[in-house]
Amino acid sequence: MPNLEPIVQKLAATRHQLLRAADLVPTGHWRTRPGDDRWSACELIAHLTTVERFILQSADRHSQKRPKEWPFYRRFHVPFVVVENRWIRRKSPIPVDPESLRDKEEMLAMLREVRERTLAFMDETRGRDLSAYRWPHPFIGTLNLYEWLLFVGSHEIRHTKQMLEIATSLPKSVASLHN
Repeated sequence: MPNLEPIVQKLAATRHQLLRAADLVPTGHWRTRPGDDRWSACELIAHLTTVERFILQSADRHSQKRPKEWPFYRRFHVPFVVVENRWIRRKSPIPVDPESLRDKEEMLAMLREVRERTLAFMDETRGRDLSAYRWPHPFIGTLNLYEWLLFVGSHEIRHTKQMLEIATSLPKSVASLHN
């Protein structure tokens, strides 16, 4: 059986860093876009929530069937360090649903809820080896189910950097300039 502890640790560490970065965005600027064609903090959290929920649904759906056979050469993917470092910037194939945008605390609660479900899925399937289940990522190649769970953490690292960029590029309020 694969050891899930490194995945759980990565998910906890990346979530902690993301929430620290989100704390730097004032509630009053939660929906403020720092520039043209750039996401607001609100849209960024909606994206992370949507992607993790989609990965979890895919993992659940795939793990209910027999695993598909993949040729050896299709089992490779771009290293996660490329995702984490944002060397290549891509537009998400999953658009942000404007209906999912809420206030800061509600958005962060939704993000926590999907993480709780991800961890529950991992706990429920702990006795199974799910490494034979794989499906393609639109940009980086095919990932097995455990790699998808690690990708969630790498995806959060990527977007934590983006959240920090958002926080530092937002207009400063007069109150914060005097501190």
